[in-house]
Amino acid sequence: MLIQRILEPAPGTASRLVGLFLWQLDDQSRRLTEDTRSATAQELAWQPAPGMNTIGMLLAHIAAVEVGWIRASVLGRDRDSGAVLGITKREIGMPLAPDGVPAAALAGKSLAYFHGLLTCARAFTREAVAGLADQDLERRFRTPASWQAEGGEFEGTIGWALYHNLEHEAGHYGQINLLRHEYRCRPRAGA
Repeated sequence: MLIQRILEPAPGTASRLVGLFLWQLDDQSRRLTEDTRSATAQELAWQPAPGMNTIGMLLAHIAAVEVGWIRASVLGRDRDSGAVLGITKREIGMPLAPDGVPAAALAGKSLAYFHGLLTCARAFTREAVAGLADQDLERRFRTPASWQAEGGEFEGTIGWALYHNLEHEAGHYGQINLLRHEYRCRPRAGA
């Protein structure tokens, strides 16, 4: 049996480079979806300790961040994901306070809901970047640096935004795998 892993541009883009980013994003999402497909609603909502993220929060956060950076970089809009996903980063509840509990907006949501958010975010990205040319990846954008206590402004390029979505998802994918392991190994009542 031959197993192939060949990096090639995703179809439907004007730019080969954009197509390569999309292929990588799609592969990362495929792996994440495969590795979470057996997660139960209870596992998705499990919080190891106050202030720690749940798997569901992380999945929703990945989708919201992807939409936000594409809105800002490609479309010149704010980073709000609500109009696209039906849920905002604020409703997702990240980052949590040190004693924070999971977001109420995600309570009882199924795996299909979270995978649906990821699919919706990617469809939004695919449509937004389809017509970009290679040189568009160098185009700069500015957005409020809302994650910093002192505020300020952030400047980046469309190419950076595509890269960031890839590394952001990969980082949280590792975190999700760790949470899945911790969930399986957690002490159980009555054991």
